[in-house]
Amino acid sequence: MTAQAIQQEDLAVVIGLEVHVQLETETKIFCGCSTDVADAEPNTHTCPVCLGLPGALPVLNEAAVESAVKVGKAIDADIPEETTFHRKNYFYPDLLKGFQITQYDAPVCQDGELNVEVDGERRTVGIQRAHLEEDPGSLQHEGGAIDRADYTLVNYNRAGVPLMEIVTDPDFRGAEEVRAFLAKLEEVLEYLGVFDSQRDGSLRIDANLSVVPAEEIGEDGDISDEALEAANRTEVKNISSHKGAEKALAYEATRQKNSVKRGREIQQETRHWDEGRGVTVSMRSKEAEKDYRYFREADLPPLRVSDWKQKLDIPELPDARRERFGDEYGLSEEAASKLTSTKQVADFYEDVASEYDPDLAATWVADNLLGELNYRDMAITDVEGRLDEFMHLIELVADDEITTKNAEEVVLRDMLDEGEDPETVIDREGLGKADEGAVEGAVEEAIEENPDAVEDYHTGEGGALNFLVGQVMQKTGGSADPGSVNQLLRERLDE
Repeated sequence: MTAQAIQQEDLAVVIGLEVHVQLETETKIFCGCSTDVADAEPNTHTCPVCLGLPGALPVLNEAAVESAVKVGKAIDADIPEETTFHRKNYFYPDLLKGFQITQYDAPVCQDGELNVEVDGERRTVGIQRAHLEEDPGSLQHEGGAIDRADYTLVNYNRAGVPLMEIVTDPDFRGAEEVRAFLAKLEEVLEYLGVFDSQRDGSLRIDANLSVVPAEEIGEDGDISDEALEAANRTEVKNISSHKGAEKALAYEATRQKNSVKRGREIQQETRHWDEGRGVTVSMRSKEAEKDYRYFREADLPPLRVSDWKQKLDIPELPDARRERFGDEYGLSEEAASKLTSTKQVADFYEDVASEYDPDLAATWVADNLLGELNYRDMAITDVEGRLDEFMHLIELVADDEITTKNAEEVVLRDMLDEGEDPETVIDREGLGKADEGAVEGAVEEAIEENPDAVEDYHTGEGGALNFLVGQVMQKTGGSADPGSVNQLLRERLDE
C-alpha cells in the first residue's frame, strides 16, 4: 500500500489495559513488612524475603488472596480449582532479586467483565484475567525525566507490596473510554474495601495501543485476532491516574496515526509517558512472553480457593446501590449517582435518610455537604466521625430553630473550616431564629423607612419586594426566614 493510499485511509484505535492495583493489606504479600511506606525513609521497610536474599522463603498473605477473590466476585470472573505462582525473570534495577513472583497460566481470576457507561451508553468491557503478584521497588530519577536524568536512586520499600494486575480485552476504541473504565473500576474496588485511591502509587496503568484500518472494526466494535496480530502495538507505561491515561493515550494514538499516514512502520516497543512534557518516549523494544522465561515458584504450593467465592461476602456494589436508591428513596438518577459516588458517601446518606425525609437528606448530603467538601478539597472520610453534628444541624433547620440560609452559608462552613459544632457557631454568630414579634417589627420598620420601594411595589415593580425582604433580613441579622418575611410583607402591603 502506498503512502498516499494510507493517507486517505481512516484509522481506528484499539486499546487494551493492564491495571496494577495495590491491595489494602497491612503487610506485604510474601512477608511481614508493613505496606505503610508512603512517608517512610527509603529502604527501611525491607527484609530478606522482599529483597530475595538467599535462603529466605515467601509465605503467602491470606488477606491478599481474600481481596483477589472479592474482586473476582465483583467482576463475575471464574475462579479455578487450582491456581499457581510463577517466577517472571527480568533484570531491572528496581527488581533486586532478578525475578518477580507472579501468576502466569493459572491466574486466580479469569474471564470476567465490568459494565461501564460511556457517553450515556452502557458497555461491557471484557477482563481476561486478574492475578496476584508482588510490586518491585521504585526508581527516583534525579536531574530530569527518565531519559535525561543525571542518576537514579532505588527505594525497595515497595518491593513485595501486594498487587492485583487486571488485564482487559482490547475493547477500548478511544482514550476517553479508558478514563471512564478506570473511574468505574476504582469505584468498585473501593466499595469492596480492597483499595485506597489516596495511597501514592496505588493505581498504575500500562496500556497497549495499536492503530488499524477502520474497516477492520466490526459494527459491534469487535476486531478479529488476525487483524490485531497484524498490527504492531506499543506499550505505554508510567501512567498513574485517570486523567493521565486519557492524555497519554490520546497523544500516543495521534503519534501512531501520523506515523502511518506518513508511510512509517509502527515499531513494537515500550514507551514511557512523560507527564511533565505530555509526550511518550521510547524506552526499549517490547519483550515477548518467552523473554521472561516463566517457571513455577517452587517455594509456594498450588493455591486452592475456588470455594472461597461462596464463603466470602462482598458489599452491595455501586450499580446495584444506585438502582436501589432510586427505587427505595425515590431519588433522581443524578442524585442517586452523586450519593453512591463512594461507599462512604452512600453510607453517610443512608444514616441521614434513616432519620429525615430522603429528599431533605439528599439535598443536605449531595448538594450542601459534598459541595462544601469539594470546594475545600476534602472527602466525606474527613467528616465521617462528625455525623451526629451534621444530623443535629439538619434537625435545627427542620425544627425551625435556624434558617436554611444561615445553616448552609454560615454554620456548615464554619463547622468545616473551624471544626466547631453547630451550637457553638450559632451562639457565637447570634443566628438563633428571630421570634415572630421581632420579624413583624422589622417588617413595619422596612415599610416605613422605604416609601419609594412601597410605591414601586404597588405600581408592579418586580424588584421592590425583594428589596424590602433584604431590608428585613438585614434588620434581623439574617435570622428571619426569607419565605415568611416575603409572605408578611405581601400581607402588610396588600392591606
